[in-house]
Amino acid sequence: MSDVGMPQPPLNGAVPSKNSTRPVPVFAAWARDLIVALAISAFIIIFLYQPVKVEGVSMMPGLEDQERIFVNKFVYRWEPIERGDIVVFRYPRDTSKSYIKRVIGVAGDRVRIENGQVYVNGEALAEDYVPSEYADARSYPEVIVPPNSYYVLGDHRTMSSDSRDFGPVKERYIYGKAVFGYWPMEKMGRLR
Repeated sequence: MSDVGMPQPPLNGAVPSKNSTRPVPVFAAWARDLIVALAISAFIIIFLYQPVKVEGVSMMPGLEDQERIFVNKFVYRWEPIERGDIVVFRYPRDTSKSYIKRVIGVAGDRVRIENGQVYVNGEALAEDYVPSEYADARSYPEVIVPPNSYYVLGDHRTMSSDSRDFGPVKERYIYGKAVFGYWPMEKMGRLR
C-alpha cells in the first residue's frame, strides 16, 4: 500500500482541524486591502493628480481633442508657475468651465505679438511647440501682465481662445499643471 494521498499527521502532534480554509478572514483581508487602495486612490485624485479629458483643438499638436492627461493639483503649492508650463484653469468668464493653455508671460512681463511672433520683454520667444501650420500671423498690442496673473496662449494659435481674447488669467483661477498623458497609449508620457 502506498502513502500517496494519505493525510500525514502534523509534526508537532497537533490535530488538524476539519475546516483549514477560512473564507471569512480571507475575504475580510481582501476587502480591507481594497478599501485601503480605494482610499489612497481617492486621496491622490482629490489632492494630488486629477485625470482630465482634453476637449477641443486649441493645444494641438501637443494635446489633441479627447486625449486623457493627469493634472498635478499640488505642485503650485511648492513651486511657482513658470513660462512654458501647461496649466489648467477655470475660464475667467465662466468659472464652471476649465481651459488648458501654455503660460507665456508671468506677472510684470511685457507681452506683444507682431505678425504671429510672440515677444516677451522685447525678446522673440522661441516656440518649437507651435509648428508653422498652427501659427497665427495676426498682431496684438503689448500687454503688461498684472500682479498675480499669467498670460496664456494655446499652441494652435488660429484655433485658440486665450489671453489674446480674455486677457491675463488671475492666479486664483489656475488649479493645476498638466504633467502626463496616458491616453491614447501611443502618446503616453510626460508633457512638455
